[in-house]
Amino acid sequence: MTEDEQIARLKEWWSRNGMPLVTGGLLALAVVFGWQAWQNHQTNKAQGASVVYQQLVETALGSEKPDTARVAELAAQLKNDFGGTHYAQFGSLFVAKVAVEAGQLYEAAAELRTVLDKPASADLEELARQRLARVLSAQGKGEEGLALLDGKVDAAYLAGREEVRGDLLLQLGRKQEAFAAYTKAKEALPVNGAAGTLQIKLDDLANGDA
Repeated sequence: MTEDEQIARLKEWWSRNGMPLVTGGLLALAVVFGWQAWQNHQTNKAQGASVVYQQLVETALGSEKPDTARVAELAAQLKNDFGGTHYAQFGSLFVAKVAVEAGQLYEAAAELRTVLDKPASADLEELARQRLARVLSAQGKGEEGLALLDGKVDAAYLAGREEVRGDLLLQLGRKQEAFAAYTKAKEALPVNGAAGTLQIKLDDLANGDA
């Protein structure tokens, strides 16, 4: 094969395969650099959320009477800038906590529902569920709170959920059912788990003090 023929074949091969190879290579580079850029963005985003969340925690826990307006402002910033993240939803839990302490039960319930509607994790979902059940009970909606605690639950959350159920049942005057819920909660504790106040509640009911 002459040199001219080799060049002609090379040109023909390039016309058939060169552009796809270049395009594929560029796409591969774009994926690599795009992934790196996305990771950097996520890292920067997480750092930004962490800073705002730390400010919220300090505001919510830094004094006996936290600045509710500032807590709400920081929580709103987390929702707007970092919505759907764990930081944003923990922010909602702090807003609910401050609202409860201020006697604003309606606001607390609304904030907890935002977490429960679209939880970022199973842990956050269960935490919001139990806290909302307590808030509803404090609003005189014990039955509605109990309904939130129905259904299947992971074994890791069973003890906590049954203790909350017992508290709500006790507030409704249903002592036998409360005792059964507390007993179930105690049985669901880890082998080395401390019963603590749960045992006190059981003893009070057994002695008729509750």
